Amino acid sequence: MLLNASIMVAVIVAGAILFHPSVVKRRGWQATITPLASIIGSGFLVLGPLLQVSYGLYAPLVMGSLCAVAYGFGAAIRFNIAQVGDAHEYRGALVERLETAASWVLAFAYIVSVAYYLNLFGAFGVSLVDAGADTDAKLLTTAVFAFVLVTGWTRGFKALEKLEQISVTFKLAIIAGLILALAVFFGQHVAAGELTFNPPVETGWHGIALAFGLLVTVQGFETSRYLGATYGAGIRIRSMRRAQIITTAIYMVYIGLLAYVFPVGELELSETAIIGMMNLVAPILPLILVAAALSAQLSAAVADTGGAGGLFEEVSNGRVSQRAAYALLAAIGISLTWFFDVFEIISHASRAFALYYALQAVIAAVSAWRNEGAGMRAVFYGVLALLGLAIVVFGIPAEA
Repeated sequence: MLLNASIMVAVIVAGAILFHPSVVKRRGWQATITPLASIIGSGFLVLGPLLQVSYGLYAPLVMGSLCAVAYGFGAAIRFNIAQVGDAHEYRGALVERLETAASWVLAFAYIVSVAYYLNLFGAFGVSLVDAGADTDAKLLTTAVFAFVLVTGWTRGFKALEKLEQISVTFKLAIIAGLILALAVFFGQHVAAGELTFNPPVETGWHGIALAFGLLVTVQGFETSRYLGATYGAGIRIRSMRRAQIITTAIYMVYIGLLAYVFPVGELELSETAIIGMMNLVAPILPLILVAAALSAQLSAAVADTGGAGGLFEEVSNGRVSQRAAYALLAAIGISLTWFFDVFEIISHASRAFALYYALQAVIAAVSAWRNEGAGMRAVFYGVLALLGLAIVVFGIPAEA
């Protein structure tokens, strides 16, 4: 009872701070909200159990590696914001073609990511119901796709724009409560000498390939690249870096506290496994985590749907309208829902974004080469591009 009360106090205090006008109205924070919402909504809840089941005591190491790779790709995109910019006439023909290709790839990556978000929404939406959970989750996901499509066709997403800021603030407040609960739970295990060091299930090349398939769980920082109509290059660069640092800190603390307190017999691999695990920590956690998951996945899906519609219209020079893009997104997303499980969709989304990041890294390498010659920066971005292509080719899904 005392722990439940402490969790709620932590959630309320964190929420009060994050919703305070002095924070909400700060321009730097407003710019950070978009990439932060995308990253923190991309798989925070599904990633913990997945890493622990697959990698055991090495879960924090894998988490750190994922964050480091994402930060490297973020560095390439930040370099492009600073050096390449948004003005087409200054890019050069090669960079312009690469940017167009990257935009097409990103538009399709958004389609897969929306399927990922809404399938998680469906899974968590029925997580408290036992009967027919898989089919019910797919039906709920399909219904939400229909809602998103109708909203986009009739009203657009202007009415839902505030959802992103409210959702990420709500999610961060709940994460504060979750971290507090896990810290207490971890401390109890330390005091009792009951820390558990599970051996990894996934090792060698298969373990690396599985990690490749998890890139989408730390994806979302690239959204800063496309806020040029609202923010200048400097604030976009800082907002992306800030969002990645905040989420890296959250992910590392979360995985570090989670990785050594659950023995193998208490672990399962499913998209909603975190609910059962957190029920052992504090009875109140499953309810607030479901609420956080639903708001985060819906807001992320709305943001990426709007982004996909705008990208398709832009890169097709108006030949594909936003309405047509929404219909395409819904059709492909519903197909993915019924033909693939969540872990397969996660892997497909990771490869799609890896291709986009690889193209951005190529753009950065070309620009660095032109400006600095064969220096370390150009080599670094070239290696990142090769890593992105390796993820595209070799990334595999987890098997529940």
